[in-house]
Amino acid sequence: MTSRDKIGQLFMVGFLGTSVTPDLASFIKEYKPGGVILFSRNLESIEQMVNLTNDLQACSPHSPLLISIDQEGGRVSRLPKGFTIFPPCDVLGRCNSTELAYAAAATIAKELRAVGVNMNMAPVLDVNSNPDNPVIGDRAFGTTPDVVCELGMATAAGLQGNRVVACGKHFPGHGDTNTDSHKELPVVEASRERLETIEFPPFRHAIAQGIASMMTAHVLYRALDPELPATLSPAIINSFLRQELKYDGVVLTDDLEMHAIIDHYGVEDAAVRAVLAGCDVLLICKDRDREVAAFGAIEQAVASGAISMERLNVSADRIARLKDRFIKPYKPVTVSDARLIAGCQSHQSLLRTIEQVDARSFQVRDQKFEVRGSGF
Repeated sequence: MTSRDKIGQLFMVGFLGTSVTPDLASFIKEYKPGGVILFSRNLESIEQMVNLTNDLQACSPHSPLLISIDQEGGRVSRLPKGFTIFPPCDVLGRCNSTELAYAAAATIAKELRAVGVNMNMAPVLDVNSNPDNPVIGDRAFGTTPDVVCELGMATAAGLQGNRVVACGKHFPGHGDTNTDSHKELPVVEASRERLETIEFPPFRHAIAQGIASMMTAHVLYRALDPELPATLSPAIINSFLRQELKYDGVVLTDDLEMHAIIDHYGVEDAAVRAVLAGCDVLLICKDRDREVAAFGAIEQAVASGAISMERLNVSADRIARLKDRFIKPYKPVTVSDARLIAGCQSHQSLLRTIEQVDARSFQVRDQKFEVRGSGF
């Protein structure tokens, strides 16, 4: 693999449309990205998804693509009609059952694999510790680290046990922000002691349990690095995540087009900074011009020695190991198999069970509230 090929492997890109156009096929063949990410804008039906993922893989000249999606459940669900769509993570938190969390994740994984998707940007390992948080909320399993640890790891196990890459997010924690990093750069003023007590435990637990990948947060943590957001911070990624926590899995950036990054650094500068900070995969979710610009910036940084070949090889090797573990040998998927699995009766039954357990938990809480309110 040439250095240009290795640079391509560092990129996970989004695109417009619901099929592989000649332009998209040409882009994949020229730049050889390591992966793509799918959004609702790309997805219409089971049959269309099978055709899309097979066609995407056919364009990748030497290495199967990581084909990823955000399928957390609830409001962060990209799959179209016909699939089993679970409620948000806080419902599983209220159910307080690792068995149900594992089963839900295993079901999602089976349906994703059936249509050619091999990576899910989940579980959310953020603790919903700030009631004013505009972006996490019900996406988190709960408001305490213990429940997030338990259910987050059950979710990761359900995904990875069914050969879908799990991605814990958003390291080192997006739960205590009061702004949305899609729109602006959040700043967390919490002390290191509080971060260690509340935000970090789910990520430490995930690393101990062997989660395959992590996504960084576009958040500035003054106690860890007073100048740079986590995605671009060597202190947070290289020193804390890699050296102190000893994590050697694949680290992805969150989307580098989010305003927390793009308004302050620009995509070219951000891409180079993220690699130098210790990230392996650069996520750019929509704009082709920015994807090409970021590729050019990394290529120039490698040519100049700003990013060493040794550094490039480390990330390329991590990505290769991830693909070896989860998606090789690659085999195309079929519409007939996908229709048997996606939205099947047993999966719908599990969804109803989760909804029933959640409803019973509401009744129990209401009864407890009534007892407390009565003065007993």
